[in-house]
Amino acid sequence: MKNATGLTLQTLSTRERIILLLAAAVAVVFLVTRGAPIVTTVYSERAESIESVKLDIERELRLQDSAALWSSRRDETERALASAEAGLFTGSTNAIVEASIQQILSQHAAKAGIEVISTRLADTIEQGGWTQVSQEMSFRTNDAAATVEFLSQIDNSIPRLEVAEFSLDRSRSQFTGAITVVGFARNSRADSTNIGRSR
Repeated sequence: MKNATGLTLQTLSTRERIILLLAAAVAVVFLVTRGAPIVTTVYSERAESIESVKLDIERELRLQDSAALWSSRRDETERALASAEAGLFTGSTNAIVEASIQQILSQHAAKAGIEVISTRLADTIEQGGWTQVSQEMSFRTNDAAATVEFLSQIDNSIPRLEVAEFSLDRSRSQFTGAITVVGFARNSRADSTNIGRSR
């Protein structure tokens, strides 16, 4: 077979053949020494690029998980806050809050079949923007189960009432007892002060 110059390997001398073989060997060595590092560099850069994309995807997934977690926690906090707000009594004065607590307590007693004997004046404490009202009531009933229903009514009360003290005595077929409940409200004066400061 002829090459570009019209020569064949048979027409070349031994010396020329050796020179050609050496040139081919040098070309191969050059390709190996120069080409291999280039291929390695390209491969490394590609591998690093793929790893970077993987890391970006993992980071994005973590951010999405974190966002979903914080969103869930925020929803839980908002629900808890709404529930806490619903448990508070409202009123522009302490007297209104005290009257509300006394009214609700009397309603629970009536629903449970409890007869109210007397109610004492409410004990009110104000501190840190909050108002705590304690209301004591004496009662009697002929049915012990009525007291259980009464306590259940209080436990499910909205706004919330907490039982601070409870006593029950039996005299023949009649039960007499006393209960002290506690309700909470925001201090209206503190709220007004905070609103004034925010302006």
